Amino acid sequence: MNRWIVLFAAGWALGFGSLTGHCDPPPQANAPQWRPLWDGKTLKNWTVTEYGGEGEVTVQDDQIVMAQGSEITGIHWTGAKLPTSNYELSLEARRIDGSDFFCGLVFPVKDKHCSFVVGGWGGGVVGLSAVDGLYAADNDTATYHTFKMKQWYRVRLRVTDDFILAWIDDERVVDLDLKGRAVSLHPAVELAKPLGVSCFSTVAGLRDIKLRELTAAERTTKPPAEAKKPAR
Repeated sequence: MNRWIVLFAAGWALGFGSLTGHCDPPPQANAPQWRPLWDGKTLKNWTVTEYGGEGEVTVQDDQIVMAQGSEITGIHWTGAKLPTSNYELSLEARRIDGSDFFCGLVFPVKDKHCSFVVGGWGGGVVGLSAVDGLYAADNDTATYHTFKMKQWYRVRLRVTDDFILAWIDDERVVDLDLKGRAVSLHPAVELAKPLGVSCFSTVAGLRDIKLRELTAAERTTKPPAEAKKPAR
């Protein structure tokens, strides 16, 4: 008899555990949600940056199109205040025409600003401008890539008090520890603060711009590094 009581109790405990398990929220349920920064239809909360000689900025075919100007064309955020640290920003960008950077992303780093350049210096340089006074082509965040014309690339940037990470699609291309480093902004894009996107001598498309705050764990711990990929 005792044997059957033990078996029944064990089975009841397992069954009850399964039922209660179904009631638990998934691990990601409490993670901060993405906040859209672009409505997909207008330039609401964004303003064309007056660099001088900038090209036209329009919304067409579900994307923001920044036409080629004499040099820089871009937009900057004029909506509600955004976080300056412990956040992740994501957008899709593509080079429609031209041969230089199609995503110059100006972003805050606590009380400073920096920019993430995708496809600069003739079309292939990726990196942060500036680090320790050196621009993207000359500092240790520089990598070199080949970008296909009119192909969309997912650009993702994570900023914490301790480090900056950046990805293009699923490849981590920037991993900068901030201790002992100085980040700053190229004077040419100062007008894009606090958050802006621009292109240089290029026609560029943007879409799906969004932001989220980081979890407590994400603020202090980097995700595992991906296997090193050859330059593309």
